[in-house]
Amino acid sequence: FAMTDVDKIKGFLSSLFLLLLSTNTPVFSLSNPIRERQLQKEPVDSCRSSNMPTKFRSVNRVLVKPYSHWVGDGFNVYAVFADLACKEALSPLLMFDYAAPKKFGSKVGRPRGVGQHPHRGFETVTIAFQGEVEHHDNKAGSGVIGPGDVQWMTAGSGIVHEEYHSKDFSRNGGTLEMCQLWVNLPKKHKMTKPRYQPILKEQIPSINLPFGEEELLATVRLIAGEMANTSGAAKTFSPVQMWDVLLPHAGAEVDIPYPAEHNCVVFVRRGGVEILSGEDGVGKISLLGPQDVALMHLDGSHNLRVRVEQPDTSLLIMGGEPINEPIAAQGPFVMNTFDEIRQANLDYMAGKF
Repeated sequence: FAMTDVDKIKGFLSSLFLLLLSTNTPVFSLSNPIRERQLQKEPVDSCRSSNMPTKFRSVNRVLVKPYSHWVGDGFNVYAVFADLACKEALSPLLMFDYAAPKKFGSKVGRPRGVGQHPHRGFETVTIAFQGEVEHHDNKAGSGVIGPGDVQWMTAGSGIVHEEYHSKDFSRNGGTLEMCQLWVNLPKKHKMTKPRYQPILKEQIPSINLPFGEEELLATVRLIAGEMANTSGAAKTFSPVQMWDVLLPHAGAEVDIPYPAEHNCVVFVRRGGVEILSGEDGVGKISLLGPQDVALMHLDGSHNLRVRVEQPDTSLLIMGGEPINEPIAAQGPFVMNTFDEIRQANLDYMAGKF
């Protein structure tokens, strides 16, 4: 997806060409109301065997679900990161669009979706939960993903691609639920050769929590990153965590290990949780419902603790090692400087992608 009307992006870039050469002003502006709900409750009985208190990662901000908007004619999405998109606080993540379950009727002819558009300087990660999404790019990358599958595309030095409902899904209709994340590339890899990783659900390893216990409180699918000496399915250019987490039991309290030095975002895809912060979860309690997202503090903690509010709750827990480099984002390009953004526009208009 692009942050402009990607179906008309060539015309857009042409009309703004001279402006882009003369200004460093971004072409997008993201703002949404943000709220943080802090509830004080009685101390939680952690049922841990150790007498030493455990510090759990604390919540920095909770963002309320934003309004949805259409990307092309095939994806009705929530811009989940709102005003934090393309900010260092989320690094290495940049942007996150989530398409909640939506019913589509059958369609004859060109499938619904997003037409050809360019990218440079980052990666797009598309996860299908229901329905099918098809991808095609000008570097010979193509594929269809269904429920549980992932497409991980590295734009690198430049790529032109399109995303749309698969031909079978278009013909038969059905419910579509999916999301797309933008993941930044470090400066040394921004001009890397583009690549496309099709990742089927069978290729994604799963970890059960708690470790070594018979009672199953959570299942973590490791799309990217590491847990318990197990590596995720995707190849990345910097340390990235991207976990699809299922919490089946309402009322359960689940401890989830997470790298202390990595930024962390918790997104509720379905159901609800309370995030328990502080030592042994005694302190601030942040309540999250569907499509809410919590940005966690970098406070040195190696653990998250959540209390499951609804059965069959589903989360995305994601983040990674901060890149700590300048972010220049404009339209479909993410570089380190706006001079590099202007060069990306020149190169695209010259047909060099």
